[in-house]
Amino acid sequence: MNLGSLWVLLASVAMLCLGHGLSGSLISLAADQNHFGTDVTGFVMAGYSAGLLLSTVLTPRLVRSVGHIRTFAGLASSVSTAVLLFPLWVDPVFWFVLRVITGLCVSGMFIVCESWLNTASTNRNRGRMMSFYMIVTYGALGLGQLLLNVPDDSGFVRFILVSCLLSISLVPLILLPSEAPSVEHAQTASLRGIWRASPLALVGVFACGLAQSAFFALGVVFGLSKGLPLVLVSIMMALPPLGVIFSQYPIGWISDRFDRRTIIMLLSFVSVVIAAVTLIGGFYISRLMLISLMTAFGIVSLPIYSLVVAHANDHLRKEQVLGASAKLILVYGVGSIIGPLLVGALMRRIGGDGFLIYMIVVQSALGGFALWRRWRTADHLRAQGSDVMTVSPVATQARPSLSGD
Repeated sequence: MNLGSLWVLLASVAMLCLGHGLSGSLISLAADQNHFGTDVTGFVMAGYSAGLLLSTVLTPRLVRSVGHIRTFAGLASSVSTAVLLFPLWVDPVFWFVLRVITGLCVSGMFIVCESWLNTASTNRNRGRMMSFYMIVTYGALGLGQLLLNVPDDSGFVRFILVSCLLSISLVPLILLPSEAPSVEHAQTASLRGIWRASPLALVGVFACGLAQSAFFALGVVFGLSKGLPLVLVSIMMALPPLGVIFSQYPIGWISDRFDRRTIIMLLSFVSVVIAAVTLIGGFYISRLMLISLMTAFGIVSLPIYSLVVAHANDHLRKEQVLGASAKLILVYGVGSIIGPLLVGALMRRIGGDGFLIYMIVVQSALGGFALWRRWRTADHLRAQGSDVMTVSPVATQARPSLSGD
């Protein structure tokens, strides 16, 4: 990947994430304003993850048929239209279907973008390369949250804004010269084979799906349940991904030099402590403290995903990475479907604190599993420094190795 291609990629990713970041919180907010209830809102928001699962099957076929750029353009046009349909009919089932379409298209757009990264990293710089990409991703997602403050008396303006951003995201890839990545030599993969190669990879992406989908799907409702006005809720949801801009690269740099399982374990347990402090503090915590704690939680927990993906790559050869990532995103997608449903049902029964309890349970389980894997097996890959490619969260088929983590 040359420098020009990298900037083309990042420009498209930035526009995509600005629209995507606003879209998720906007729909969650609209569902709350229309009195859907947290369990129904969780159902609606889980539609995105259902579309994500479909994308792992359909998008690679589209790419092989018509190429990366045409696939990206078609998906961008489709999702831009779907977003405009939300305010036309306020119905949970209809919104669920639109969220499925949104998940299918947006995930497919990420497939195309992330393919560019698959030619750029090695075992020695994988954490940093993935971190740089995630900095742009989370930074744009965070800024997208702030767009909730755009005045919208009609109920259509913000949806139109999302549609415009998603449409603009295809402009850099279409108009600027860049090299489309190759998908040749793809091979099949199995979950059993990936488990034998790296158990933590499967458990980690599933836990990240559970936690991160719930965080972005119900975070707005959690903030409102704590008495925050909308402007502060938007800030609370914006600061965690924006904070990752400062935490992601140092964490990736450290993970390139030490056992990634140790870093994953530490980040998970620190996340548990932050969520527990927020829970124990309850309504005695000031608005500023609540926003600060949620920001700290995001800064620590959100980078875990890129570390888990990098850890998976540590145990795969270059020709094996693309297909294995398709299975990883399937596991992530299953977790991201379950996450909003679980946290929505929990919050409906015990209130906003159910959001924090859920995060504590998920992060504790991930940290405990990483600790167990670290205790059980040594990781010698730092010494090997093998040249393998970066796993994107979504891609095509390949065969996993059996090196074990």
